[in-house]
Amino acid sequence: MVALYIAAGINHFRSPDFYYKIMPPYLGYPYALIYLSGVCEVLLAVLLLFKKTRNFGAWGLIALLIAVFPANIQMLTNYINEDNPHLWIAIVRLPLQLPLIWWCYSFTTRSEDKRNHPKSG
Repeated sequence: MVALYIAAGINHFRSPDFYYKIMPPYLGYPYALIYLSGVCEVLLAVLLLFKKTRNFGAWGLIALLIAVFPANIQMLTNYINEDNPHLWIAIVRLPLQLPLIWWCYSFTTRSEDKRNHPKSG
């Protein structure tokens, strides 16, 4: 998971124009938001590496996944309007956010507490 989010964050700097195309037009400062989300992905992923910061990193990634969801919707809208042959990617990307959020949640203290303290029957 750490490698995935570090790679994704770095990609915001390598290919900002890709992200610009899927930024909802009602958001101002699109490039600033693209770079900020890339920095957040990298920093929050690094926080997952350490037990003391893992909970914060996991909840931060959950918040980030929710915050960038409008870009996924914008991507779908763009691809539909463009009759883009990669429309299937935009369609798959929307529900993929749920397992990604669940995966992040599995790194939280709350999730660890449930694993370490099962209810007795």
